[in-house]
Amino acid sequence: MFGMAKLLLTPLLLLLFLTAQAQESGYQFGQIALFQLQMKEYDKDTTSNAVVLQEFGESYIDNSNDHNLLHNYHVKIKILNSKAFDQANITIPLFKQNGKSEKVNKIQASTYNLVNGKVEETKLDSRKTFTENKSKYLDLVKFTLPNIQEGCVIEVKYTLESPFVFNFRSWEFQSDIPKMHSEYWAKIPGNYLYNITLRGARKLDKQDSELLKDCFTPGGGHKADCALYKFAMANIPAFVEEEYMTAKSNFLSAVYFELKELQYFDGRKEKITKEWKDVDLELRNDAKFGGQLRKGKDVFRENLTALIAAETDSLKKAQKIFDFIKGWYRWNDTYGKYSEFGIKKAYESKTGNVGDINLSLIAALNMGGFKTEPVILSTRENGLPIDIHPVISDFNYVVARVAIGGKSYLLDATDPFVSFGMLPIRCLNGKGRAFPEKGASYWLDILPTEKQKQTIYMDLSLQTDGSFKGKVVNSSAGYDALQDRKHINSFNNHDEYIESLDEKWSKIKIVKYDINNLETLDKALSQTFEVSIEGFDNLNKNKLFLNPFFMESWEKNPFTAKERTYPVDLGAPIETTLTINLQYPNEFELAILPTPVTLALPNGGGRFIFSVQNIGNKVVVTSMISLSKPVYSSEEYIYLKELFNKIVQSYKTNLVFNKKA
Repeated sequence: MFGMAKLLLTPLLLLLFLTAQAQESGYQFGQIALFQLQMKEYDKDTTSNAVVLQEFGESYIDNSNDHNLLHNYHVKIKILNSKAFDQANITIPLFKQNGKSEKVNKIQASTYNLVNGKVEETKLDSRKTFTENKSKYLDLVKFTLPNIQEGCVIEVKYTLESPFVFNFRSWEFQSDIPKMHSEYWAKIPGNYLYNITLRGARKLDKQDSELLKDCFTPGGGHKADCALYKFAMANIPAFVEEEYMTAKSNFLSAVYFELKELQYFDGRKEKITKEWKDVDLELRNDAKFGGQLRKGKDVFRENLTALIAAETDSLKKAQKIFDFIKGWYRWNDTYGKYSEFGIKKAYESKTGNVGDINLSLIAALNMGGFKTEPVILSTRENGLPIDIHPVISDFNYVVARVAIGGKSYLLDATDPFVSFGMLPIRCLNGKGRAFPEKGASYWLDILPTEKQKQTIYMDLSLQTDGSFKGKVVNSSAGYDALQDRKHINSFNNHDEYIESLDEKWSKIKIVKYDINNLETLDKALSQTFEVSIEGFDNLNKNKLFLNPFFMESWEKNPFTAKERTYPVDLGAPIETTLTINLQYPNEFELAILPTPVTLALPNGGGRFIFSVQNIGNKVVVTSMISLSKPVYSSEEYIYLKELFNKIVQSYKTNLVFNKKA
């Protein structure tokens, strides 16, 4: 998707180059050159605070012990200044599941400083490493390198041992600091066939492979050849994270391995990467997925039958079922495409994960006579799913798709403030896979059905005492209304919410307020404020100021990079409109008429309009931001950046009134 990922290699046995011997891997620990310690800046990125001098990793299946997957990692990092001291805080994730866990050993770590023209090494005390139990699936081994100073070099080396041999380790060439060289070797037995993919915008500087004879000897007289893959990149820029991006893993330059097929020594073959028809059958028969949908209808029959009995309108009937499920459950903030507790137990406890709640919604809608399908997807922070073949672990969420009157609706009942047919922003990540009750599954585009929409209207008048008084109406719809409703409901009552606005808006006093449609989710949320705004300049009582953008302000441009190699993903289109009618008395005059701005993006992608008109004793301010697409390509980035430069500049505009002499 977005042209950021490409297929690098397919089955393991398709080799680029075949040789008989593999060269020795990696580099020696402790070999620090004097010039590396004397280095003051990285010439290819003079703004960087640190740079990776060398990085090497290799993964292979051990021939002894439990035939675990071993991963050797070795890195040298130059700390250029104190802003990069956090690079000395090392965290090694260790995964665990079903009684098995990864472990790390052979840790070596040293800090090198230049003292009186000589290299001084300070070694890590092994007693100062500790393990944090992060979750039931993850431990974190942590340590901090000693004697960190500006200009030092740190070096870390360790071996990670994993019992999860099918999960061959991926390798990220790119990180948040630049790298001079990064190399990864993967030695894979010939009876393990992998799909190998390269993601990211950068190309490999090295891509070789070698054939190693009889390298895998698991016992019993069995032997297998191995393929040794070698991948490397040089002069890798830091990956700069900006606003409006999905998971970083979508765009980092990295190589991934996915086990396609396992060939046993007795001739049997086990297909690991299945076709979608295989996944369809598995999910339909899975006790935590399809099995829940079959059993779930009976759970809701008693309560829902009476609820919808008198309703003849199909859409209203579906909305009643949706509202019932949404109001019954409390989401436990856990994602998942499978039911964690089971629909019956989740119903009784009134809580559950995403799978519990949305599979319950599907079962309830099916019970009500609607044709409803589960749609599995990957959330924005989880990354894009591979679409050339099924990788079920890529998906971490499930929603409902229901067809009513020839129209399709996607539903998520985990969020009480989401309206019928609207998905939370977290779900807007390209596409999902729909599973009808019968027939083959299919890809479904997941597009926003709502905008991020806000309309602000101000009717103000400048008083002779130097204050501005009048009415402000803020109307929000779509995703802006969703956020506003959540924010308002986070307070104990509306008075506390208004107090927070008084604190946020300096020099503005809310005299009276009215909030409408807070609970009516299919209508725009309307907030009306009667306000008094202090206009005096503390230094000059004859000069008055009003910043018209106190409610919706772009204080800085969210786009600062010179270029961007990944898309700008807003989630949903943006539409913001501000209109101000301001009356002022004869004893005042508008000092400066701000310059109007009209700027449009190419191909109808959006526009920004800003104007201030002075008609008699009335000032009319108009501002409109329209970004019509949810996603903009990296080629459109420069235009978006310039558009927001103009927006930020205009939003700093003050209306300045002078008292006439």
